[in-house]
Amino acid sequence: MPRSGCWRSLHTSTAGAGPPDVDDHAPIALSIIVPVLNEAASIESTLAALKAMCARGAEIIVADGGSTDASVTLATALADQLVCAPRGRALQMNAGAAAAHGENLLFLHADTVLPADADVLVLHALNGGKHAWGRFDVAIAGRSPMLAVIAFMMNWRSRLTGIATGDQAIFVRRDAFFAAGGFPAQPLMEDIELSRRLKRQSAPSCLKQRVVTSGRRWDTGGVWPTIFLMWRYWRGTGAEILAKEYLR
Repeated sequence: MPRSGCWRSLHTSTAGAGPPDVDDHAPIALSIIVPVLNEAASIESTLAALKAMCARGAEIIVADGGSTDASVTLATALADQLVCAPRGRALQMNAGAAAAHGENLLFLHADTVLPADADVLVLHALNGGKHAWGRFDVAIAGRSPMLAVIAFMMNWRSRLTGIATGDQAIFVRRDAFFAAGGFPAQPLMEDIELSRRLKRQSAPSCLKQRVVTSGRRWDTGGVWPTIFLMWRYWRGTGAEILAKEYLR
């Protein structure tokens, strides 16, 4: 059916990273996928900030991992689709991607705000075939004065290595995402592993425009322990081992 503004439906999905069946929806250029787990405090403002992009034709998909707060109620009023998935950010994002109708996908953390013209920037970056994927620069909002330095280093490291983090709002052509197998089913650092896979297809488009993400994990976990956690992963410690420490 023709798509006029935002439409809403409720879906229950498995976590497989496979494309949805072809249906009668008009072509959609961009699907924005937001994984959620008990994000009632931020999900409403995050989705409301996407309203202009929705009006320009973007599809908004919330992938819920079993929230016990008001996240589902709030998301249902503002999203095009609500996908119920097994708990775990990688599994939820794969489920959202499987339900998406967009030719391009953007994965947005529930505590992250995109630039107002993010949809235009993403489509321009992916148009032409040079880049199969990309990410934004990031600014981190939080208490520690170190967060500005951390954001600078994240952006610099990402340009140097071609590896992006989920905080940077990874975007990717639909075909490239599924060719890479989607996000690996691991409890942490799924964004790093997806980046490594996507690098085999192209270098990322590193947009200088910034997303603003919450610094809560840095404030809660501590700056240096969080940096050490990431360093250990880069040095080869398994995601499952780190998750037992980080998510306990």
